[in-house]
Amino acid sequence: MTEDARWLEGAEGGGGDEYSVERHGRLVSASRPVADLPFERFLQAASGQERFFWRDGRQGITFAGSGVAANLIGYGHARFAAIQRQASEIFAYAETRPSRRFEQAPGAELALPRLFGGFAFREDFVPDMTWTGFHPGHFILPHYQFVEQDGLGWLTVNAFLPPEDDATATIPLLEEALDAQAAFLARGEFEVGGRGVEVRLQDGDGKQERLEIDYPLQYDEWAKLIENALLSFDATPLKKVVLSRIAQLRAPQPLIIRQMLTHLCADYPDCFSFLFEPQPGHAFLGATPELLARVQGVELETMALAGSIGRGATADEDAELAAALLASAKDRHEHALVVNALRAILQPLCRQLTVAAEPTVLALSNIQHLYTPVKARLNSPEGVLPLVEALHPTPAMGGTPRELGMAFIRGNEPTLRGWYAAPVGWIDCNMEGAFAAAIRSAVVQKERAWAYAGAGIVPGSVPQAEWEETNWKFQPVIRSVAGGQPA
Repeated sequence: MTEDARWLEGAEGGGGDEYSVERHGRLVSASRPVADLPFERFLQAASGQERFFWRDGRQGITFAGSGVAANLIGYGHARFAAIQRQASEIFAYAETRPSRRFEQAPGAELALPRLFGGFAFREDFVPDMTWTGFHPGHFILPHYQFVEQDGLGWLTVNAFLPPEDDATATIPLLEEALDAQAAFLARGEFEVGGRGVEVRLQDGDGKQERLEIDYPLQYDEWAKLIENALLSFDATPLKKVVLSRIAQLRAPQPLIIRQMLTHLCADYPDCFSFLFEPQPGHAFLGATPELLARVQGVELETMALAGSIGRGATADEDAELAAALLASAKDRHEHALVVNALRAILQPLCRQLTVAAEPTVLALSNIQHLYTPVKARLNSPEGVLPLVEALHPTPAMGGTPRELGMAFIRGNEPTLRGWYAAPVGWIDCNMEGAFAAAIRSAVVQKERAWAYAGAGIVPGSVPQAEWEETNWKFQPVIRSVAGGQPA
C-alpha cells in the first residue's frame, strides 16, 4: 500500500481524518485504450497483489482492478455515510482524464476511476479468522484499473499526488507508467492459460487429493432453526426470515481465484460476478443473480428475487418446474413480501416507481427464481450509496419486518455471515454505480473456502425442502472449485 493510500484507513463513520487537498493531495488519473486484453490476463498479471473484479453479464461490462491507491473504511451504523463522505471528497478534487492522445477515442467515459468494495451484512460485524482483512464498510480505489465493454478496453492508473505537486506536470509521468503497464499486459510474459492442480470431489475412499466438503450445521440443527422461525411467525409479527448455512471446502493445493472466476462467469453469464481481494490470497467472490441497486443520475433499477425451484433434465421438465413455481402459494407469498417491502421503501424516495404486475421466472444454470423487475425515477440524484443503505437488507436477504428478521438472525444463526448477502459493487467518480446482493458466494483463504447459501423461511416452509434449496445454491462455488463438477 502506498503512503498516500494510508490516510483513509481508520476513518470511522462518526469522524476520522477529514479530507483536504492541502493535507492529503489530489487524486490524478490517466487512461488509454487497450486491445484484446482478457480479464484473466489482467488478474493473472496482478497475482500477489490486491485484486478486484465485477462483471455485469446483462449489460456486458467488466471491471477489474489491482493494487491500492486508497482504502476507504467505515464502521457501525454510519458505515454507509462514512464511505459516501470519503468517496465524495476524493472525487471532488480529482483530476481525471484520458491521455491527450486518446481523448476522442470511443468508450473513454468507461475509464473514469471506480471504487470497488462492499459492506458487512450486519452493522456490528467484527471479523473472525475467516473474515480477517474485511471491514464493516470497505472500498478500494485500485492503482491500475481495467474496463471492457462491447470490445472496447481501457486501462487507467490512479495515484495521489502530494499537495505541492502540479497535477498537470505529473500526468505525463503517469502516462509513461500506463504505457509500460499496457505493453507488459500485451506481451503476456506470465502464465495465463494453465489450469493448475485439477481438483476432484472426494470419493468414498476419502483420499486427501480430493476436494473435501463439510457442512458444519447438521440437518437436525437446521430443522430446529426453521422450527424456531415457524414458532416466531405464530407468536410475533415476523412474517419471513432468511436463514443461511455454510459449506466448508478444502482442496489439496491453494485455490486459484482467477480460475474460479472464469468458471463462475462461464456457468452464470447473466449474473453479477465479483471479486474483492483486499489481501493477496484472501478473497470474497461469487456470481449473484440479484441486483440490489443500479443508479445513473435519477434512474434506479432494482429487483425482487425470491421463491426458488430446481432445473429440469429436459426442456419439458424444466417448463413443468417453472409452472409449479409460478403456481406455488408459498413461493408467491414469499416473493410478494419482497415486492411489497421494495415498494414501501422506494415510494418516498421516488417521483415515479414502476413495478411489474406479476413475477416471471428467471432461469439460471441450476436453479429457477421468481423475478420482478423494479425501475424508478428518484426525487434527486444523490448517488448509489443512499439507495444501497435504504434497501439493505431486503426481505430476500434478511426478513420482514426488517428489524425482527435481523434480530432473529442475530439470535439464532450459529455462524457469522461476514459479507455474505450484503451489498458488493462499485462507485464511480459521479457517485453513481451498481451493487448486487452477495449471494452464491464464498470467502477463500489459500486451500480453503467457506461457501454460503440461504433460504427464505415463511409459514409453510419445510426443513427438507429448504435444505435441498441451499444445496442447489452451493453449486456455483463448488463447481468453480471442482472444475465444473456438481457436488
